Amino acid sequence: MEKKKIVLICVGILLLAGLITSFIFLTEPTAKSEGASKQTAMLVNVVSAEKGDFNPVITATGTVRPVDDVVLSPLVGGQILRRDPSFTPGGRVSKGEVLLKIDPADYGNTLELRRSELQQSQTDLNMEMGRQQVAEQDLALIGGDSLSSEEKELVLRKPQLDAVKANLKAAKASVDQAQLDLRRTTVRAPFDAQVLSRNVTVGSQVSPGDNLGRLVGTDAYWVEMTVPVSQLRWLDFPLEQDQTGSSVELRSRTAWKPGETRTGHLYRQVGALDDQTRLSRVLVRVEDPLAQNPGNEGQPPLIIGSFVEARIQAEPVVNVVRLNRDYVRSNETVWVMQDKKLQVRKVEILLYDAEHAYILSGLEDGDQVVTTNLSTVAEGVSLRTEGMTGRQREQTDTTKTQQ
Repeated sequence: MEKKKIVLICVGILLLAGLITSFIFLTEPTAKSEGASKQTAMLVNVVSAEKGDFNPVITATGTVRPVDDVVLSPLVGGQILRRDPSFTPGGRVSKGEVLLKIDPADYGNTLELRRSELQQSQTDLNMEMGRQQVAEQDLALIGGDSLSSEEKELVLRKPQLDAVKANLKAAKASVDQAQLDLRRTTVRAPFDAQVLSRNVTVGSQVSPGDNLGRLVGTDAYWVEMTVPVSQLRWLDFPLEQDQTGSSVELRSRTAWKPGETRTGHLYRQVGALDDQTRLSRVLVRVEDPLAQNPGNEGQPPLIIGSFVEARIQAEPVVNVVRLNRDYVRSNETVWVMQDKKLQVRKVEILLYDAEHAYILSGLEDGDQVVTTNLSTVAEGVSLRTEGMTGRQREQTDTTKTQQ
């Protein structure tokens, strides 16, 4: 009985709580809108489009390479007797300078032997010429009308004379070869060069083809870089050997001081694309890369294998609109403010360089280009700028009252 009473009391309490809650939600006041809400035009920054003739600058990166690069090897074998002090890594040598001296004793003896053989061959020729005269006299005495031409040659010792002459020619060639080998015991620099490596010293035994060291020419270096194929037609490559291509300003942010640059010129377009990037490979030639000449004194030297940045002076573009490339939006569109409204214009871009886009059509001189990044982009959205007067803002703003 007691349990039944407790259950009834609990059910009554729950029903009462439900009734009270329902009454509260049903009698809740409804909020009403009073006054007006104001839709304000978006505040933006604009720049005026500039139309004219311009000189684009194309940027690229590249690696410094030597123009002349040789592994020095001897053409004769022997022991190194002398090494020039400049023939050491980092040393600079001049064309024709003696770098190494190989022991010439064996080659000098060989030359004397070949000279004696040449003298003996000359003596044999003189003796054979005497025999020729005797043979001619004998043929005249016996009469040679009945002899064939082959028989006359045998009587006059023509084969013997040809053999002696051949031996004399071989002896002369042997002397020339011995003299050449003797000269080759002196190893000289093939061009003005910097020594990158040296593998021998005094006392080393060398053979033909051994790696004595590596030399690179100092007259000029190449910078091998890649550029998009679409930009090639704006680059000027020389057609003749004595011509120069587009000017190129080189900069190394890691190796050189701030503001230091070197100047080169476009030299060649390599006739193959880079396997990885599918970009076109071009060569820039830099004269006097180590800044040895008086005219380049104080300029930073180029380091083989280092990365440099390049600014290439491209061919002029005429009658185009130049615009900061950051203001070109997706799908090659530009936001323009016209009559205080947003227009999304499709443009035709002729060329991109490091900082600008050069627009052929779709934008005119003086158009107000929106530079602000907008969260909502829709054709015809109202715009205003910071410099607009209060009256201009009122004309741009729209007011909407909700009852």
